Amino acid sequence: MVLTREAVLEVLGEITEPDLKQDIVSANLVEHLEVQDNSITLKVLTSNPAMHARKRMKEAVEFNLKRNFGADVSIICETAAIASDAKNAQRKILPEVKHIIAVASGKGGVGKSTITANLAGGLVKAGYKVGIVDADIYGPSMPTMFDVVKEKPTMLDIEGTPMINPVLSYGIKILSIGFFTEQDNAVVWRGPMAAKALTQMFTDAYWGKLDYLLVDLPPGTGDIHLSLVQTVPLDGAVIVSTPQEVALADARKGVNMFKLDSIKVPVLGIIENMSWFTPLELPDNKYYIFGRDGAKNLAHGMGVPFLGHIPLVQSVRESGDVGRPAVFQENTLIAEAFDKLVRNLVAEIEEPIRK
Repeated sequence: MVLTREAVLEVLGEITEPDLKQDIVSANLVEHLEVQDNSITLKVLTSNPAMHARKRMKEAVEFNLKRNFGADVSIICETAAIASDAKNAQRKILPEVKHIIAVASGKGGVGKSTITANLAGGLVKAGYKVGIVDADIYGPSMPTMFDVVKEKPTMLDIEGTPMINPVLSYGIKILSIGFFTEQDNAVVWRGPMAAKALTQMFTDAYWGKLDYLLVDLPPGTGDIHLSLVQTVPLDGAVIVSTPQEVALADARKGVNMFKLDSIKVPVLGIIENMSWFTPLELPDNKYYIFGRDGAKNLAHGMGVPFLGHIPLVQSVRESGDVGRPAVFQENTLIAEAFDKLVRNLVAEIEEPIRK
């Protein structure tokens, strides 16, 4: 096949974007294309913002072009997610929020809320504007983790419409059902009531301009999760698990839930919490109390990114109890671990893939 712009577009027209179920030419995902001598330079967009999805698209483009035009053709291919502004324009709610990320776990007690709080703190440290929706209706943790248990959201008048003003802590906007109930009282709501309360934290609140809105989901796969994906256009989900098999089995279900055709939310990666324990008196020792690399192996086996390990450290619990997430500690190994986790998450969402 002769190397021309028209011939390249013909080959690219045979490549399907898996989420849109359209070829990348018809879907207008070939944003830039130059053909000169024996070289091809192009940029291709994907609907899935995750790095692994963009990498697969890049590999598909290069494979098809080399197969048709020869192995010696020079290809410079960049892939990137569809621009946030384009996606946000389609949103009926939260149009000024760039990325909405759900943090989920198949099993309770794996530290999902702790991870959410520290991811948010790490993103703020990195210069992003961040919010948290505490969607764990039956066990809200964020008021305690950010020392705002006694705070109450105020009301704002936005162009004549009364809106809930989220509570602010460490530069993070927070809404939780815990702000609207007594701390010691159990929330005994049926599914529809819980779903309505969750929806209102998105539709009746003024979040303003945010780079990231993290949604701390309840454990499991139930009504709240379905209501969320039906209400809010999620950019992706993160799964938290410990390395032990009983947690991994539920984490696997969580990944599969987000992959369902009725949900179809990109899984941005798996985080392994409580990976090992290192006592203060033996700083060079690692004790793998719950098993070793279980979540990492699960991620590799299911073809989703592994975002990182978080060790079992006493100061993480202490920091959560006093309302100052451990990521804000200065010059500590645990803060560095959370900062690295944040960098890996941001890379999955925002960094373009280049040759």
